[in-house]
Amino acid sequence: MTLTVLIVALFVIGYLCIALESVLEINKAAIALLMCVGCWTLLMMAPASFYPDIAEGSVIHHIAEVIEHHLGDAGGTLFFLMGAMTIVEIVDSNGGFNFVRDAIKTRSKRKLMWRVAFMTFFLSAILDNLTTSIVMIMVLRKLVQSREERLIYAGLIIISANSGGAFSPIGDVTTIMLWIKGVISTQGVLTEIFLPSLVSMVIPALILQYALKGKFDKDQNLTVTEVTTFTKAQRNAIFWLGVGGLVFVPVFKTLTHLPPFMGILLVLGVLWTVTEVFHRVRRTSEDDTMAKRVSDLLSKIDLSTIMFFLGILMAVAVLQEVGVLTAMGEGLNEAFSGNYYLINGIIGVLSSVVDNVPLVAGCMGMYPMATADMVAQNPELAAMAQDGIFWQLLAYCAGVGGSMLIIGSAAGVVVMGLEKITFGWYLKRMSWVAFVGYLAGMGCYWVEKFIAGMLA
Repeated sequence: MTLTVLIVALFVIGYLCIALESVLEINKAAIALLMCVGCWTLLMMAPASFYPDIAEGSVIHHIAEVIEHHLGDAGGTLFFLMGAMTIVEIVDSNGGFNFVRDAIKTRSKRKLMWRVAFMTFFLSAILDNLTTSIVMIMVLRKLVQSREERLIYAGLIIISANSGGAFSPIGDVTTIMLWIKGVISTQGVLTEIFLPSLVSMVIPALILQYALKGKFDKDQNLTVTEVTTFTKAQRNAIFWLGVGGLVFVPVFKTLTHLPPFMGILLVLGVLWTVTEVFHRVRRTSEDDTMAKRVSDLLSKIDLSTIMFFLGILMAVAVLQEVGVLTAMGEGLNEAFSGNYYLINGIIGVLSSVVDNVPLVAGCMGMYPMATADMVAQNPELAAMAQDGIFWQLLAYCAGVGGSMLIIGSAAGVVVMGLEKITFGWYLKRMSWVAFVGYLAGMGCYWVEKFIAGMLA
């Protein structure tokens, strides 16, 4: 019991350090890795107390197998993220996203707002909310000179990116985790979470449009210097190969039953090959070699983010092993009498304060998925089965809830850094707007389920 308390204390301290990253000026990936190793080390100090049913001589071997099992689960998510990040980097570095800039360009401020909102929403579902936010802010800088107006657009980008990522199995790290774990399916999350996610974006956009009036000056849209040697046709080909490939990943998983990261590697291999062929055809100097391009590309991948996810997922695995997550899950159920709307609503609010990755990882440990046999014996467990109410609400709330504070999501943090948005400005101007959209989306999901129940 004492070791369990120490493990929880270490996890909480590590979590606080991660939340205070900007104050401590220590990368959260370093804290996550230290927290991971520290928690597993504490568990190894008295392993027999955590596994009383395992023979004393076999405990160490059993723990090694447990670590490998958890590492395998985390590895699938990490390889998926690395592949997706590389694909996006290829498309971006070769001018593929110029298509986005040309598609939303307009002199009307409100038209631009709606185009930015919908483009961000759907791109986030295909790419991810972090990458989409970066792309849209870079595009926005070329279209809007006024900083005051650009901040409003930037706030909407955060909300739209998080909403768009919630209804797609590949749109957010949390939905990727849930999808890979098998608690949500591609069809289930697309058909039942799409409308709530759309509502959570449209309602804030309707509110924010009143802060934007009139048209931009004729010279508002700046001339963009192309940095790529590719033709427009080649850039468009790279864009559609990258984006279309990411859309194809869930289809590939369904057809082959291979892990999702295998589909990502397939798309990466195809896209990489095509860009190498384009480079070879348009080579202009001896320095434009394959080795140089590959090294430049890989150096831009954010490995610190990958290390952060690894540390967090493996640290949460320790809490799962010692039974803390199960106890928390039972406590929440008892406190709220199995009200999954209230439980997930609270989780969504928490995700605006702390990182939603460990929150979702913790929930997957607290609430194991119910199998068909379990549901047959106890129909009340239907909410915990694949595509059950609990898992779909978790995907929605953990993703959309992060918009309520600027530090509540990866999209918010990166936009905060790029546009120098203060915590106070966002809290005053955007938090209540995001919260209204969040509640409206949950209400939409409840209506969906109510109508489905009436028709059944």
